Amino acid sequence: MRSALLIIDIQESFRRRPSWAAVSDPDIADTVAPLVADARERGDLVVWVLHTEPGTGNVFDPEAGHDYVRYLDGLDPLPGEPQLVKTSANAFTTTGLQQLLTAESIRHLIVTGIQTEWCCETTTRVGCDLGYEVTFVTEATATFPIPHVAERDRPYDEILASPRTLPVADVIARTEYALAGRFATVATVKEVLAR
Repeated sequence: MRSALLIIDIQESFRRRPSWAAVSDPDIADTVAPLVADARERGDLVVWVLHTEPGTGNVFDPEAGHDYVRYLDGLDPLPGEPQLVKTSANAFTTTGLQQLLTAESIRHLIVTGIQTEWCCETTTRVGCDLGYEVTFVTEATATFPIPHVAERDRPYDEILASPRTLPVADVIARTEYALAGRFATVATVKEVLAR
């Protein structure tokens, strides 16, 4: 069965935010690169996704006069590999992803990207609801500590010091508990490469 490897939001925008100092995997591009090479070798579809927030002026705004809405160094699409731009938390709603997968007769998704519990998890849940078999490669996703809603506007060093902030290990564990056996098969990079 031909699969689609989804590379969701592994982009420079995240490196430009204060939270990057606490990212779960600062080498996420290197972690995902073997999956990209493997997918290409197998003839799987490699789908690249960038998150944008047009008109905001922030690091996700492609028209804000900076070059942050691009893939992290080390991750480069080949000619012909689909590149999608989204404005929602999942890779389906504001893109033509489902139509692309249908045209390519894809029924299995391999999910990687940033953020583990946000765009990656949401894409996984939507994909499952749409009838896709989904493999969620947790170690090929990255995330950040999550501040309590009441503390989101505090300086980042205070957020990190707060006992109410959810550490990355807890974010990752919660995502795996929520997805495994319900919305996806949770796998390691090694397991995906050995399939």
